Amino acid sequence: MLPPWWLLALLAAYASGKKRWDIPTSQAEQHSTGKLQWEPQCQYHLRHLQDSTRISALLPPRLEGHWISTGCEVRPGPEFLTRSYLFYSNRLFKAYQFYYRDPSCRDPSYSLVIKGKLRLRQASWITRGATEADYHLHKVGIVFHSQRAMQEIAAQVNQTSGGGCKGFLPPGRSWAPGALYELLSAKTERDCTAALGFAMHELSLVRVEKHYQPLLQPQQAGSRVVEELYLGDIHTEWSERLHYRPTGYQRPMQSAMHHVHPCPACGIIYRADEHRPPVLPARAELPVQLSGRWVSTQCEVRPAVLFLTRYFIFHGSNRSWEGYYYHYSDPLCRQPTFTIYASGHYTKGVPSAKVRGGTDLAFKVTHARVTPMDQVTVTMLNSSAPGSCGEAGSWSAGLEQDITPTNGCLALGIKLPHMEYELFKTEQDAKDRSLLFIGERPTDGSSPDRPDKRPTSYQAPLIQCAGASGTFARYISPNDVGKEETNQSKVLKPLPVALVLFIALQFVTRD
Repeated sequence: MLPPWWLLALLAAYASGKKRWDIPTSQAEQHSTGKLQWEPQCQYHLRHLQDSTRISALLPPRLEGHWISTGCEVRPGPEFLTRSYLFYSNRLFKAYQFYYRDPSCRDPSYSLVIKGKLRLRQASWITRGATEADYHLHKVGIVFHSQRAMQEIAAQVNQTSGGGCKGFLPPGRSWAPGALYELLSAKTERDCTAALGFAMHELSLVRVEKHYQPLLQPQQAGSRVVEELYLGDIHTEWSERLHYRPTGYQRPMQSAMHHVHPCPACGIIYRADEHRPPVLPARAELPVQLSGRWVSTQCEVRPAVLFLTRYFIFHGSNRSWEGYYYHYSDPLCRQPTFTIYASGHYTKGVPSAKVRGGTDLAFKVTHARVTPMDQVTVTMLNSSAPGSCGEAGSWSAGLEQDITPTNGCLALGIKLPHMEYELFKTEQDAKDRSLLFIGERPTDGSSPDRPDKRPTSYQAPLIQCAGASGTFARYISPNDVGKEETNQSKVLKPLPVALVLFIALQFVTRD
Protein backbone atom coordinates (compact mmCIF):
# COMPACT_ATOMS: atom_id res chain seq x y z
CA MET A 1 0.00 0.00 0.00
CA LEU A 2 2.98 2.32 -0.30
CA PRO A 3 2.66 5.23 -2.71
CA PRO A 4 5.40 5.43 -5.35
CA TRP A 5 8.74 6.45 -3.85
CA TRP A 6 9.22 9.37 -6.26
CA LEU A 7 5.90 10.88 -5.25
CA LEU A 8 6.68 10.61 -1.57
CA ALA A 9 10.09 12.15 -2.08
CA LEU A 10 8.53 15.02 -4.03
CA LEU A 11 5.86 15.65 -1.43
CA ALA A 12 8.27 15.52 1.49
CA ALA A 13 11.10 17.49 -0.05
CA TYR A 14 8.98 20.60 -0.53
CA ALA A 15 6.60 20.24 2.38
CA SER A 16 8.06 23.02 4.50
CA GLY A 17 6.31 25.88 2.68
CA LYS A 18 5.31 29.00 4.60
CA LYS A 19 1.84 29.45 3.15
CA ARG A 20 -1.17 28.15 5.02
CA TRP A 21 -4.63 27.29 3.86
CA ASP A 22 -7.55 27.70 6.25
CA ILE A 23 -10.15 24.97 5.79
CA PRO A 24 -13.48 25.71 7.49
CA THR A 25 -14.46 23.07 10.02
CA SER A 26 -17.81 22.48 8.35
CA GLN A 27 -16.12 21.65 5.05
CA ALA A 28 -13.49 19.39 6.58
CA GLU A 29 -16.13 17.42 8.45
CA GLN A 30 -17.89 16.37 5.26
CA HIS A 31 -15.34 13.61 4.74
CA SER A 32 -16.93 11.39 7.38
CA THR A 33 -20.37 10.41 8.52
CA GLY A 34 -19.26 10.23 12.13
CA LYS A 35 -16.43 10.55 14.59
CA LEU A 36 -14.16 7.68 15.40
CA GLN A 37 -14.99 6.35 18.85
CA TRP A 38 -11.57 6.72 20.42
CA GLU A 39 -10.63 4.74 23.48
CA PRO A 40 -9.03 7.05 26.10
CA GLN A 41 -5.63 5.33 25.89
CA CYS A 42 -5.63 5.38 22.08
CA GLN A 43 -6.50 9.07 22.18
CA TYR A 44 -3.68 9.70 24.67
CA HIS A 45 -1.08 7.92 22.55
CA LEU A 46 -1.97 9.72 19.34
CA ARG A 47 -2.01 13.09 21.05
CA HIS A 48 1.32 12.27 22.66
CA LEU A 49 2.80 11.55 19.22
CA GLN A 50 1.73 14.97 17.99
CA ASP A 51 3.22 16.85 20.92
CA SER A 52 6.40 17.93 19.14
CA THR A 53 7.45 20.14 22.07
CA ARG A 54 8.47 16.92 23.83
CA ILE A 55 11.01 16.08 21.13
CA SER A 56 14.07 18.02 20.00
CA ALA A 57 16.60 17.11 17.34
CA LEU A 58 19.83 19.04 16.90
CA LEU A 59 21.39 19.64 13.49
CA PRO A 60 24.17 18.66 13.32
CA PRO A 61 23.69 15.92 15.92
CA ARG A 62 26.05 15.40 18.81
CA LEU A 63 27.28 11.81 18.70
CA GLU A 64 29.95 11.74 21.41
CA GLY A 65 29.18 9.08 23.98
CA HIS A 66 28.07 5.48 24.36
CA TRP A 67 24.93 4.25 22.57
CA ILE A 68 23.32 0.86 23.12
CA SER A 69 20.47 -1.35 21.95
CA THR A 70 17.57 -1.58 24.37
CA GLY A 71 16.67 -5.14 23.40
CA CYS A 72 17.17 -7.88 20.84
CA GLU A 73 17.01 -6.48 17.30
CA VAL A 74 15.96 -8.26 14.11
CA ARG A 75 17.50 -7.41 10.76
CA PRO A 76 16.42 -8.76 7.36
CA GLY A 77 17.65 -12.28 6.79
CA PRO A 78 16.78 -12.73 9.58
CA GLU A 79 19.70 -11.68 11.77
CA PHE A 80 19.35 -11.32 15.54
CA LEU A 81 21.73 -8.88 17.17
CA THR A 82 22.47 -6.25 19.79
CA ARG A 83 24.69 -3.20 19.28
CA SER A 84 26.99 -1.06 21.43
CA TYR A 85 28.60 1.96 19.73
CA LEU A 86 31.10 4.43 21.19
CA PHE A 87 31.79 7.76 19.47
CA TYR A 88 34.73 9.91 20.55
CA SER A 89 35.30 13.66 20.33
CA ASN A 90 38.11 13.18 17.77
CA ARG A 91 35.58 11.58 15.35
CA LEU A 92 36.91 8.06 15.95
CA PHE A 93 34.42 5.34 16.82
CA LYS A 94 34.42 1.80 18.15
CA ALA A 95 31.35 -0.33 17.50
CA TYR A 96 30.35 -3.75 18.80
CA GLN A 97 27.81 -5.91 17.00
CA PHE A 98 26.79 -9.11 18.80
CA TYR A 99 25.04 -11.77 16.68
CA TYR A 100 22.86 -14.62 17.98
CA ARG A 101 21.09 -17.76 16.84
CA ASP A 102 17.84 -16.98 18.60
CA PRO A 103 15.31 -14.10 18.65
CA SER A 104 15.80 -13.58 22.40
CA CYS A 105 19.55 -12.86 22.03
CA ARG A 106 20.53 -15.52 24.54
CA ASP A 107 22.67 -17.81 22.34
CA PRO A 108 25.66 -15.79 21.03
CA SER A 109 27.15 -16.88 17.72
CA TYR A 110 29.87 -14.32 17.04
CA SER A 111 30.80 -10.72 17.77
CA LEU A 112 32.26 -8.02 15.54
CA VAL A 113 34.45 -5.21 16.80
CA ILE A 114 34.57 -2.33 14.31
CA LYS A 115 36.92 0.64 14.44
CA GLY A 116 36.94 3.67 12.18
CA LYS A 117 36.35 7.37 11.73
CA LEU A 118 33.15 9.30 11.07
CA ARG A 119 32.73 12.78 9.59
CA LEU A 120 29.38 14.53 9.70
CA ARG A 121 28.46 16.43 6.55
CA GLN A 122 25.39 18.44 5.64
CA ALA A 123 21.72 18.05 6.43
CA SER A 124 20.17 15.41 4.18
CA TRP A 125 18.18 16.84 1.27
CA ILE A 126 16.36 13.49 0.90
CA THR A 127 15.43 12.57 4.47
CA ARG A 128 14.26 15.63 6.39
CA GLY A 129 15.73 15.93 9.87
CA ALA A 130 18.70 13.64 9.13
CA THR A 131 22.39 14.43 8.70
CA GLU A 132 24.54 12.79 6.06
CA ALA A 133 27.95 11.44 7.07
CA ASP A 134 31.06 9.82 5.62
CA TYR A 135 32.84 6.99 7.39
CA HIS A 136 36.09 5.12 6.94
CA LEU A 137 36.75 1.70 8.45
CA HIS A 138 40.16 1.01 9.95
CA LYS A 139 39.66 -2.50 11.30
CA VAL A 140 36.97 -5.14 11.65
CA GLY A 141 37.64 -8.17 13.85
CA ILE A 142 35.52 -11.21 14.68
CA VAL A 143 35.36 -13.37 17.79
CA PHE A 144 33.55 -16.72 17.59
CA HIS A 145 31.58 -18.01 20.54
CA SER A 146 31.39 -21.66 19.51
CA GLN A 147 33.09 -24.19 17.25
CA ARG A 148 29.93 -24.34 15.14
CA ALA A 149 29.93 -20.59 14.55
CA MET A 150 33.60 -20.67 13.63
CA GLN A 151 33.12 -23.42 11.06
CA GLU A 152 30.08 -21.80 9.46
CA ILE A 153 31.61 -18.33 9.12
CA ALA A 154 34.98 -19.64 7.94
CA ALA A 155 33.25 -21.69 5.22
CA GLN A 156 31.29 -18.62 4.04
CA VAL A 157 34.41 -16.45 3.88
CA ASN A 158 36.54 -19.10 2.17
CA GLN A 159 33.87 -19.81 -0.46
CA THR A 160 32.53 -16.38 -1.33
CA SER A 161 35.39 -13.93 -0.79
CA GLY A 162 38.16 -12.91 -3.14
CA GLY A 163 41.54 -14.53 -3.50
CA GLY A 164 43.00 -12.76 -0.47
CA CYS A 165 40.42 -14.32 1.83
CA LYS A 166 40.30 -17.96 0.74
CA GLY A 167 42.71 -18.95 3.48
CA PHE A 168 40.92 -16.94 6.14
CA LEU A 169 40.77 -19.96 8.45
CA PRO A 170 42.06 -23.45 7.57
CA PRO A 171 39.41 -26.21 7.59
CA GLY A 172 39.28 -28.04 10.90
CA ARG A 173 40.80 -25.18 12.86
CA SER A 174 39.76 -25.63 16.48
CA TRP A 175 37.84 -22.93 18.25
CA ALA A 176 39.89 -20.75 20.56
CA PRO A 177 37.64 -18.86 23.01
CA GLY A 178 38.35 -15.14 22.96
CA ALA A 179 40.60 -15.25 19.89
CA LEU A 180 40.18 -12.21 17.61
CA TYR A 181 40.48 -12.78 13.85
CA GLU A 182 40.92 -9.91 11.44
CA LEU A 183 38.25 -9.55 8.73
CA LEU A 184 39.20 -6.10 7.46
CA SER A 185 42.33 -3.99 7.68
CA ALA A 186 42.79 -0.63 5.99
CA LYS A 187 46.58 -0.96 6.28
CA THR A 188 46.83 -4.26 4.42
CA GLU A 189 43.83 -3.46 2.18
CA ARG A 190 42.29 -6.78 3.12
CA ASP A 191 38.49 -7.01 3.30
CA CYS A 192 36.79 -10.34 4.01
CA THR A 193 33.50 -8.94 5.30
CA ALA A 194 31.34 -9.34 2.17
CA ALA A 195 30.53 -12.97 2.94
CA LEU A 196 28.77 -11.84 6.12
CA GLY A 197 26.70 -9.23 4.30
CA PHE A 198 28.51 -6.71 6.48
CA ALA A 199 28.56 -3.00 5.77
CA MET A 200 28.44 0.08 7.98
CA HIS A 201 26.39 2.20 5.58
CA GLU A 202 24.05 2.79 8.52
CA LEU A 203 26.57 5.46 9.59
CA SER A 204 25.90 7.49 6.44
CA LEU A 205 22.53 8.73 7.78
CA VAL A 206 22.31 10.02 11.36
CA ARG A 207 19.68 11.61 13.59
CA VAL A 208 19.71 12.23 17.35
CA GLU A 209 16.47 12.92 19.22
CA LYS A 210 15.99 14.03 22.80
CA HIS A 211 12.69 13.61 24.59
CA TYR A 212 11.42 13.32 28.13
CA GLN A 213 10.05 10.27 29.91
CA PRO A 214 7.69 10.83 32.86
CA LEU A 215 9.04 9.53 36.16
CA LEU A 216 7.62 6.17 37.19
CA GLN A 217 6.43 6.97 40.72
CA PRO A 218 3.18 8.97 40.96
CA GLN A 219 4.61 11.06 43.78
CA GLN A 220 7.58 12.10 41.65
CA ALA A 221 7.22 15.29 39.65
CA GLY A 222 9.11 16.08 36.45
CA SER A 223 10.58 13.80 33.82
CA ARG A 224 13.75 12.02 32.73
CA VAL A 225 15.62 12.90 29.56
CA VAL A 226 16.02 10.14 26.94
CA GLU A 227 18.40 10.43 23.99
CA GLU A 228 17.97 8.25 20.92
CA LEU A 229 20.36 7.67 18.02
CA TYR A 230 18.77 6.81 14.68
CA LEU A 231 21.11 5.27 12.10
CA GLY A 232 20.36 4.33 8.50
CA ASP A 233 18.17 1.35 7.64
CA ILE A 234 19.37 -2.01 6.31
CA HIS A 235 18.09 -3.04 2.87
CA THR A 236 15.57 -5.87 2.99
CA GLU A 237 17.24 -7.63 0.02
CA TRP A 238 20.50 -9.32 1.00
CA SER A 239 22.01 -8.76 -2.45
CA GLU A 240 21.46 -4.99 -2.16
CA ARG A 241 22.62 -4.29 1.38
CA LEU A 242 26.31 -3.88 0.50
CA HIS A 243 25.54 -1.05 -1.94
CA TYR A 244 22.45 0.56 -0.42
CA ARG A 245 22.63 4.11 0.90
CA PRO A 246 19.92 4.55 3.57
CA THR A 247 16.94 6.88 3.30
CA GLY A 248 15.17 5.56 6.41
CA TYR A 249 16.18 4.36 9.89
CA GLN A 250 16.50 1.14 11.81
CA ARG A 251 15.45 0.64 15.42
CA PRO A 252 17.02 3.49 17.46
CA MET A 253 19.81 3.01 19.96
CA GLN A 254 19.71 4.96 23.21
CA SER A 255 22.30 6.81 25.24
CA ALA A 256 23.83 4.64 27.94
CA MET A 257 23.50 7.63 30.27
CA HIS A 258 20.02 8.77 29.19
CA HIS A 259 17.83 5.80 28.33
CA VAL A 260 14.31 4.62 29.11
CA HIS A 261 13.58 3.14 32.50
CA PRO A 262 13.19 0.35 33.29
CA CYS A 263 15.49 -1.30 30.73
CA PRO A 264 16.60 -4.81 31.77
CA ALA A 265 18.86 -5.19 28.70
CA CYS A 266 20.62 -1.81 28.86
CA GLY A 267 23.13 -2.50 31.63
CA ILE A 268 23.95 -5.94 30.22
CA ILE A 269 24.72 -4.55 26.77
CA TYR A 270 26.59 -1.55 28.21
CA ARG A 271 29.06 -3.79 30.08
CA ALA A 272 29.61 -6.24 27.20
CA ASP A 273 32.54 -6.50 24.79
CA GLU A 274 33.64 -8.89 22.04
CA HIS A 275 34.88 -11.42 24.62
CA ARG A 276 31.79 -11.18 26.85
CA PRO A 277 28.75 -10.87 24.60
CA PRO A 278 25.51 -9.80 26.28
CA VAL A 279 23.07 -12.58 27.14
CA LEU A 280 19.67 -10.97 27.61
CA PRO A 281 17.10 -12.04 30.22
CA ALA A 282 14.85 -14.93 29.22
CA ARG A 283 11.51 -13.91 27.70
CA ALA A 284 8.49 -16.04 26.99
CA GLU A 285 7.37 -16.27 23.36
CA LEU A 286 3.82 -14.93 23.31
CA PRO A 287 1.11 -16.12 20.92
CA VAL A 288 -0.14 -13.47 18.52
CA GLN A 289 -3.43 -12.15 19.90
CA LEU A 290 -4.49 -9.40 17.50
CA SER A 291 -7.94 -8.48 18.83
CA GLY A 292 -8.07 -4.87 19.92
CA ARG A 293 -6.60 -1.52 18.92
CA TRP A 294 -2.96 -0.75 18.30
CA VAL A 295 -1.27 2.60 17.67
CA SER A 296 2.23 3.82 16.76
CA THR A 297 4.63 4.62 19.56
CA GLN A 298 6.54 7.22 17.53
CA CYS A 299 6.56 9.16 14.28
CA GLU A 300 7.82 6.47 11.94
CA VAL A 301 10.23 6.89 9.04
CA ARG A 302 10.39 4.52 6.11
CA PRO A 303 12.72 4.55 3.10
CA ALA A 304 11.83 6.91 0.24
CA VAL A 305 11.06 9.77 2.61
CA LEU A 306 7.85 8.56 4.17
CA PHE A 307 6.80 9.78 7.61
CA LEU A 308 3.69 8.26 9.13
CA THR A 309 1.78 7.00 12.13
CA ARG A 310 -0.44 3.91 12.11
CA TYR A 311 -3.61 2.92 13.92
CA PHE A 312 -5.03 -0.62 13.58
CA ILE A 313 -8.22 -2.27 14.77
CA PHE A 314 -8.44 -6.08 14.67
CA HIS A 315 -11.73 -7.91 15.13
CA GLY A 316 -10.83 -11.43 16.20
CA SER A 317 -14.39 -12.74 16.00
CA ASN A 318 -14.47 -12.65 12.20
CA ARG A 319 -10.75 -11.97 11.45
CA SER A 320 -11.47 -8.57 9.93
CA TRP A 321 -9.19 -5.56 10.27
CA GLU A 322 -9.05 -1.82 9.71
CA GLY A 323 -5.97 0.32 9.30
CA TYR A 324 -5.41 4.08 9.30
CA TYR A 325 -2.16 5.34 7.79
CA TYR A 326 -1.57 9.01 8.56
CA HIS A 327 1.13 10.39 6.24
CA TYR A 328 3.16 13.52 6.93
CA SER A 329 5.88 15.57 5.28
CA ASP A 330 8.06 16.14 8.37
CA PRO A 331 9.96 13.90 10.85
CA LEU A 332 7.81 14.99 13.80
CA CYS A 333 4.53 14.07 12.05
CA ARG A 334 3.08 17.56 12.36
CA GLN A 335 2.40 18.44 8.71
CA PRO A 336 -0.22 16.04 7.25
CA THR A 337 -0.22 15.24 3.55
CA PHE A 338 -2.81 12.47 3.17
CA THR A 339 -4.49 9.65 5.05
CA ILE A 340 -5.28 6.14 3.83
CA TYR A 341 -7.96 3.97 5.40
CA ALA A 342 -7.94 0.29 4.45
CA SER A 343 -9.92 -2.73 5.58
CA GLY A 344 -10.31 -6.41 4.83
CA HIS A 345 -9.73 -9.84 6.37
CA TYR A 346 -6.75 -11.89 7.52
CA THR A 347 -5.94 -15.58 7.79
CA LYS A 348 -5.20 -17.65 10.84
CA GLY A 349 -1.57 -17.31 11.83
CA VAL A 350 1.00 -20.11 11.64
CA PRO A 351 4.54 -20.15 13.10
CA SER A 352 7.07 -18.67 10.68
CA ALA A 353 9.41 -21.15 9.04
CA LYS A 354 12.04 -18.46 8.48
CA VAL A 355 11.90 -16.18 11.51
CA ARG A 356 11.92 -17.85 14.91
CA GLY A 357 9.36 -16.26 17.19
CA GLY A 358 7.39 -14.82 14.28
CA THR A 359 3.94 -15.70 12.93
CA ASP A 360 2.98 -15.78 9.25
CA LEU A 361 -0.37 -14.30 8.21
CA ALA A 362 -1.94 -13.20 4.94
CA PHE A 363 -3.96 -9.98 4.76
CA LYS A 364 -6.52 -9.24 2.07
CA VAL A 365 -7.26 -5.57 1.41
CA THR A 366 -10.73 -5.16 -0.05
CA HIS A 367 -11.73 -1.55 0.67
CA ALA A 368 -9.83 1.73 0.90
CA ARG A 369 -10.50 5.44 1.30
CA VAL A 370 -8.18 8.41 0.87
CA THR A 371 -8.27 11.87 2.44
CA PRO A 372 -5.89 14.46 0.95
CA MET A 373 -4.73 16.93 3.58
CA ASP A 374 -2.84 19.54 1.52
CA GLN A 375 -3.27 21.32 -1.77
CA VAL A 376 -0.48 19.58 -3.68
CA THR A 377 -1.96 16.15 -2.96
CA VAL A 378 -5.36 17.48 -4.05
CA THR A 379 -3.92 18.78 -7.32
CA MET A 380 -2.11 15.51 -7.98
CA LEU A 381 -5.23 13.40 -7.37
CA ASN A 382 -7.40 15.70 -9.49
CA SER A 383 -4.88 15.31 -12.33
CA SER A 384 -5.00 11.52 -12.29
CA ALA A 385 -6.56 9.71 -15.24
CA PRO A 386 -10.35 9.26 -15.07
CA GLY A 387 -11.29 5.96 -13.47
CA SER A 388 -7.84 5.44 -11.91
CA CYS A 389 -8.38 7.07 -8.50
CA GLY A 390 -11.85 7.88 -7.21
CA GLU A 391 -14.01 10.46 -8.93
CA ALA A 392 -11.77 12.48 -11.23
CA GLY A 393 -11.59 16.21 -10.53
CA SER A 394 -13.61 16.01 -7.30
CA TRP A 395 -10.83 15.83 -4.68
CA SER A 396 -10.73 18.51 -1.96
CA ALA A 397 -8.54 18.98 1.10
CA GLY A 398 -10.01 17.32 4.16
CA LEU A 399 -12.69 15.42 2.21
CA GLU A 400 -12.52 11.63 2.16
CA GLN A 401 -13.21 9.64 -0.99
CA ASP A 402 -13.80 5.93 -1.50
CA ILE A 403 -11.34 4.47 -4.02
CA THR A 404 -12.78 0.95 -3.94
CA PRO A 405 -14.99 1.48 -7.06
CA THR A 406 -11.87 2.39 -9.10
CA ASN A 407 -9.97 -0.68 -7.81
CA GLY A 408 -7.63 1.54 -5.84
CA CYS A 409 -5.65 4.64 -6.72
CA LEU A 410 -2.97 4.41 -9.38
CA ALA A 411 -1.39 7.75 -8.38
CA LEU A 412 -0.77 6.46 -4.84
CA GLY A 413 0.21 2.94 -5.87
CA ILE A 414 -2.87 1.31 -4.31
CA LYS A 415 -4.46 -1.70 -6.04
CA LEU A 416 -7.68 -3.38 -4.91
CA PRO A 417 -8.35 -6.11 -4.09
CA HIS A 418 -4.89 -6.86 -2.83
CA MET A 419 -3.19 -9.65 -0.85
CA GLU A 420 -0.15 -9.13 1.40
CA TYR A 421 1.94 -11.84 3.05
CA GLU A 422 2.92 -10.63 6.50
CA LEU A 423 5.06 -11.42 9.51
CA PHE A 424 3.77 -10.61 13.02
CA LYS A 425 5.15 -10.84 16.54
CA THR A 426 3.88 -9.76 19.96
CA GLU A 427 5.95 -8.90 23.01
CA GLN A 428 5.57 -7.29 26.39
CA ASP A 429 7.83 -4.39 27.30
CA ALA A 430 9.41 -3.76 30.70
CA LYS A 431 6.18 -2.08 31.84
CA ASP A 432 4.08 -5.13 30.84
CA ARG A 433 2.47 -3.31 27.92
CA SER A 434 1.60 -5.34 24.83
CA LEU A 435 3.60 -4.53 21.70
CA LEU A 436 2.81 -5.63 18.14
CA PHE A 437 5.55 -5.92 15.54
CA ILE A 438 4.46 -6.05 11.88
CA GLY A 439 6.80 -7.06 9.06
CA GLU A 440 9.15 -4.50 7.60
CA ARG A 441 8.11 -3.12 4.21
CA PRO A 442 10.38 -3.89 1.21
CA THR A 443 13.01 -1.18 0.88
CA ASP A 444 12.26 -0.72 -2.82
CA GLY A 445 8.74 0.52 -2.00
CA SER A 446 6.97 -2.55 -3.38
CA SER A 447 4.44 -4.68 -1.56
CA PRO A 448 4.90 -8.18 -0.06
CA ASP A 449 2.29 -9.52 -2.47
CA ARG A 450 3.94 -12.92 -2.95
CA PRO A 451 4.93 -15.53 -0.36
CA ASP A 452 8.60 -15.19 -1.35
CA LYS A 453 8.44 -11.45 -0.48
CA ARG A 454 7.21 -12.08 3.06
CA PRO A 455 9.25 -9.94 5.49
CA THR A 456 12.03 -11.36 7.65
CA SER A 457 12.30 -8.34 9.98
CA TYR A 458 9.96 -5.87 11.65
CA GLN A 459 8.83 -2.26 11.63
CA ALA A 460 8.71 -0.10 14.74
CA PRO A 461 6.29 -1.65 17.26
CA LEU A 462 2.69 -0.63 17.84
CA ILE A 463 1.36 -0.48 21.39
CA GLN A 464 -2.02 -1.90 22.38
CA CYS A 465 -4.20 0.97 23.48
CA ALA A 466 -7.52 -0.90 23.87
CA GLY A 467 -8.90 -4.44 23.96
CA ALA A 468 -11.29 -6.14 21.58
CA SER A 469 -14.15 -4.14 20.07
CA GLY A 470 -17.13 -5.51 18.21
CA THR A 471 -17.92 -2.45 16.07
CA PHE A 472 -16.18 -0.91 13.10
CA ALA A 473 -14.77 2.55 13.65
CA ARG A 474 -15.21 5.69 11.58
CA TYR A 475 -12.48 7.93 10.32
CA ILE A 476 -11.09 10.94 12.15
CA SER A 477 -8.07 13.03 11.32
CA PRO A 478 -5.38 12.93 13.99
CA ASN A 479 -5.70 16.71 14.09
CA ASP A 480 -9.18 16.22 15.57
CA VAL A 481 -8.11 13.89 18.39
CA GLY A 482 -9.19 15.26 21.76
CA LYS A 483 -10.67 18.43 20.27
CA GLU A 484 -14.22 19.58 20.77
CA GLU A 485 -16.29 20.53 17.78
CA THR A 486 -16.04 24.25 17.16
CA ASN A 487 -16.78 26.70 14.39
CA GLN A 488 -13.15 27.73 14.23
CA SER A 489 -11.13 27.10 11.09
CA LYS A 490 -8.79 24.18 10.78
CA VAL A 491 -5.30 25.03 9.64
CA LEU A 492 -3.59 22.68 7.24
CA LYS A 493 -0.02 23.13 6.06
CA PRO A 494 0.23 22.29 2.38
CA LEU A 495 3.07 22.08 -0.06
CA PRO A 496 3.59 25.41 -1.87
CA VAL A 497 5.21 26.61 -5.09
CA ALA A 498 3.72 26.36 -8.56
CA LEU A 499 6.90 24.75 -9.85
CA VAL A 500 6.46 21.80 -7.49
CA LEU A 501 2.88 21.39 -8.67
CA PHE A 502 4.03 21.36 -12.24
CA ILE A 503 6.69 18.70 -11.57
CA ALA A 504 4.20 16.54 -9.68
CA LEU A 505 1.74 16.75 -12.55
CA GLN A 506 4.41 15.74 -15.00
CA PHE A 507 5.11 12.57 -13.03
CA VAL A 508 1.46 11.72 -12.63
CA THR A 509 0.60 12.17 -16.28
CA ARG A 510 3.70 10.45 -17.62
CA ASP A 511 2.10 7.03 -17.30
